[in-house]
Amino acid sequence: MEAYKSILENIARYVSLSLAEKEKLVAIIRTTKIKKRQFIDQPGYVCNYRNYVVQGAFRSYYIDGDGKEHTVQIAIEDWFVSDFYSYITQTPATLYVEALEDSTIFQMTYQDIEGLCKEVHALSEYFRTSTERAFAFSRKRALSNLSLTAEEKYLELLQRYPNIVRRVPQKVIASYLGMTPEFMSKIRKKLATTS
Repeated sequence: MEAYKSILENIARYVSLSLAEKEKLVAIIRTTKIKKRQFIDQPGYVCNYRNYVVQGAFRSYYIDGDGKEHTVQIAIEDWFVSDFYSYITQTPATLYVEALEDSTIFQMTYQDIEGLCKEVHALSEYFRTSTERAFAFSRKRALSNLSLTAEEKYLELLQRYPNIVRRVPQKVIASYLGMTPEFMSKIRKKLATTS
């Protein structure tokens, strides 16, 4: 069980599992090593795994008709990352999910989770809660993108997730915030001179 401590602690923040239920969960987990720049999801393929980041960093992004990349999610340790729409609907993905660092993830198939959730009510509750939280966060992010200035968006990210700003390349953060790396660099310089 020690190898699965991080995900079990994540789950314990929301629900309680018996030892037997924990054993059923870890039985469906596959530990996977991912190299930097390797993809775990790609457009056109159904996302079959819910991926939990044990160690490392990822980004999910799409490429528009002009070839421009738009980062949708950045994920580090103790977060889930996937093309969630593809995963939940079991339809082809529209996002790339790429490792930003050499990483380790726990992978659980859609079928295994669905089967286990029918058997273990607490896990069904956990995955429902985590999906609702992800939806709420994406709604908050959409509102921030509409209402905040570029500088305010950067400051909000810096305040909430300082580890991401330190670990993730500036061009990925700029893409996530909807600005060019050059514009974000100007914001960072301005903030450095005023602090």
